[in-house]
Amino acid sequence: MLTDNSLDSPDSATVGEVAYRRIRSDIVLGRLTPGCRLPLERMKETYGASVGTLRELFSRLATEGLLVAEGARGFQVSAVSSANLREVASMRLLLESHGLKESFQRGDLEWEGRVVAAYHKLATMEKRMAAGDPSPSETWRQYDWAFHVALISACGSALLLQTYASICDKYLRYQMIAAIFRGQEAADEHRLLLESALARDWQRAQQTLSTHVEDCVTQMASVLDAA
Repeated sequence: MLTDNSLDSPDSATVGEVAYRRIRSDIVLGRLTPGCRLPLERMKETYGASVGTLRELFSRLATEGLLVAEGARGFQVSAVSSANLREVASMRLLLESHGLKESFQRGDLEWEGRVVAAYHKLATMEKRMAAGDPSPSETWRQYDWAFHVALISACGSALLLQTYASICDKYLRYQMIAAIFRGQEAADEHRLLLESALARDWQRAQQTLSTHVEDCVTQMASVLDAA
C-alpha cells in the first residue's frame, strides 16, 4: 500500500502512477541498465515525483523483481544473467503454450481477426527491418508482443493473460539488452504460428513456439555470457 501522503489526492495519485509507468518502461526497455543505482534525490528530478513517492514506487518494482532494495543505500536495477533468462523463458513457454491450446479451441472469428491484424503489422515491420530500415526496436518488439498476445487472447483466463504480460516484460528486458534480431528465421516462425492459428492446430503452434523461444534464448544467452 502506498503510504506517502502526497498520494492521497486523485491528482497526486495520477502523478505517482505516471512515474511508475515511466520507471518501469525505462527498466524493461533497457534505458536503465542492469546494476544501475537510482539515488532518490536525483531520480525525483528525472521522474517528477517526490522522494517519498519514489520510495514507494521503487519498493513496488522491487516486489516485481525489476529493482533490488539496498537498505540505506536505496535501490538499484536488477542484474541479468543467462540462468535467470532461461528461467523467465521457461515460464513464458509454460504459460503461452497452455494459452495457445485454450485459445485455438475457443477462438471465434473476432479472435482470428485480431490475430491476422497483429500479424500483418509484425510481418510488415520485419520485412522493413530485413531490408535495412532502421526502425526503432521498441516498435518492433511492441508488434511482436501484440501478435503473441493476440494468439492467446481467447484463452478465457484473465489471470493467465495478466501473469503472461508480467513474464513477457521480463523477457522483453532481455531482448532489449541483448539486442537480438533473428531476421528471416523468426519471421518464418511467426508465419507458421499464424497458419497454425487459422488451422486451429495448437500442437503445431506449441512446437513452433518452443523452437521460436529456445533459439532466441540461445542467442541472447551467448551475448550475456560474453559480456
